[in-house]
Amino acid sequence: MFIPPMLLETAQAPFNDSKFIYEPKFDGHRAILTSINGQTRIYTRHNNECTRQYPELLAVPFGEDMVLDGEIVCIDPTGAVDFEAVMTRFQARRADTIQRLAEQLPSSLVVFDILYYKGQDLRGLSLMERKKVLAAAALPANKHISIVPYIEGAGEALYADICARHMEGIVCKRMDSTYVSRRSPAWQKVINWTYVDVWITGYKKEEFGWLVAVEDGSGRLRPAGVIEFGPNKDHKREFYRVANSLKSGEDRNNVYLHPFIRAKVKTRNWTKAGMLRDPVFVEFLRS
Repeated sequence: MFIPPMLLETAQAPFNDSKFIYEPKFDGHRAILTSINGQTRIYTRHNNECTRQYPELLAVPFGEDMVLDGEIVCIDPTGAVDFEAVMTRFQARRADTIQRLAEQLPSSLVVFDILYYKGQDLRGLSLMERKKVLAAAALPANKHISIVPYIEGAGEALYADICARHMEGIVCKRMDSTYVSRRSPAWQKVINWTYVDVWITGYKKEEFGWLVAVEDGSGRLRPAGVIEFGPNKDHKREFYRVANSLKSGEDRNNVYLHPFIRAKVKTRNWTKAGMLRDPVFVEFLRS
């Protein structure tokens, strides 16, 4: 019984509104958990089943039929959410690997909505009515499943706290919103972006992508990722007009440039390998 999830629009800045509640945004992957007639399954937002990857979430049986909406996360020993760890869990396929990772990188399901309970479709109820049902629902006594906290009205204060904790951002939801399986302005996200200055050192030949580098501790440049989002047609036109005179070499996939073009990007965070995670172009920087 998969239900396509309600998706978030993007807000440019945090805001206060008495008609909204505000939740921390967890850096994992979206999950729809269904438990119907004693059969529990977990799906991604794209309806790909991933039940077997997370045995610890099924360790305690569900006593009632329900469909939950949430995020699967991995939390490291310092209490920080580890996105790379949850991706490692999601991509595991072998049974022995899954069991080993369940012990080394335990996952959690943080639940923020309930869509179906005891035979009743709850999507037509308001968000706050669904929150009341979720709070009273017979969730299993499983330490790996918890309910996301929220506050009312004070989005700016929560965002400031989230930034201080180096978390991903906040989610802003209208209290009276019903649940719709599409993107909706009733649910918005504000991302705690990190801004970084980079050098553009090349571009992809086939699909769009600008290769970027950052300075290491010694002043030399090292590769740091690929910009695939953000620039408009004018940015691209300006880039390729200058890039033609900066070519330093090429291979089958990329054209390489002398480091002359600088840009500002925003990124969710750095990977453990020192790469920018999904960098988004913001603007060119003038020398």
